[in-house]
Amino acid sequence: MATSKTRQRALARAKVERQIARRAAAARRRRQIQAGVGAALAVILVVVGIVWATGGFERKKTSTAAEDCAWTPQKASDKIKDVGTPPTSKIPKTGTAKMTITTSVGVVEADLDRAGAPCTAASFGYLEAKQFFNNTSCHRLTTEGIFVLQCGDPSGTGQGGPAYQFPDEKLPSPADAPSADPNASAAPSANLYPAGSLAMANSGANTNGSQFFIVYKDGSSLEAKYTIFGKVTKGLDLIQKVAEAGHDNAFAQAAGGGHPKTEVKIQSLTVTADAPEPTSSGATS
Repeated sequence: MATSKTRQRALARAKVERQIARRAAAARRRRQIQAGVGAALAVILVVVGIVWATGGFERKKTSTAAEDCAWTPQKASDKIKDVGTPPTSKIPKTGTAKMTITTSVGVVEADLDRAGAPCTAASFGYLEAKQFFNNTSCHRLTTEGIFVLQCGDPSGTGQGGPAYQFPDEKLPSPADAPSADPNASAAPSANLYPAGSLAMANSGANTNGSQFFIVYKDGSSLEAKYTIFGKVTKGLDLIQKVAEAGHDNAFAQAAGGGHPKTEVKIQSLTVTADAPEPTSSGATS
């Protein structure tokens, strides 16, 4: 029969063996976890290396109006004329284009700002190729508060345009507005649209279509809500004579102004890019 001391030794030995076994199991688990973590890190490093090598961490360039013009389709109707939509990419974004408007009162010429309003200039180039403006009337003249002749609506109602719209581009800055008073406020009276300005008419933000207006006199109380896309270089005096003849107040209860008493019909409108500067060929004469 085992003595008491013998049993105590056996129990102590068993306890030690259990502790050793637990430590060994814990060590195995640590090694397994470390191995798993190491393998995962290795996979992550491989993936990161592949992404880096393929340029995945390079900052993507944000599309701009000059690189990607957005044309929002509009449903065709008796006032909306569907001639398709302009290209969405490869839009010229430097220099100017020449716009020539042959009207019933004479020829008006303007420079279109392809750098500041590339999508607007591209839209005019597209629409003129479709003869969109031919035989359309400048339907609205204003002579109080704002001094503009509005054109570009094939329906002649002020509600017409192409079957697409596009976002605003070059809105004027109060800091750039010419003013005789250096202390003038940044209010609309700061002459944000000086005489000769070509700007887009709209029915709210980012609703540009084909309607545009020619500012024929300084002092228009227009807010900075209309894309300036060019400047008249010839024929502004013709528009000023039309303004002197007045209008019929047809829009007095709505937008203001009316049909010009001297009819202004666009017979044709063309847009041509400026000729590139000649490059030296190295030849001498």
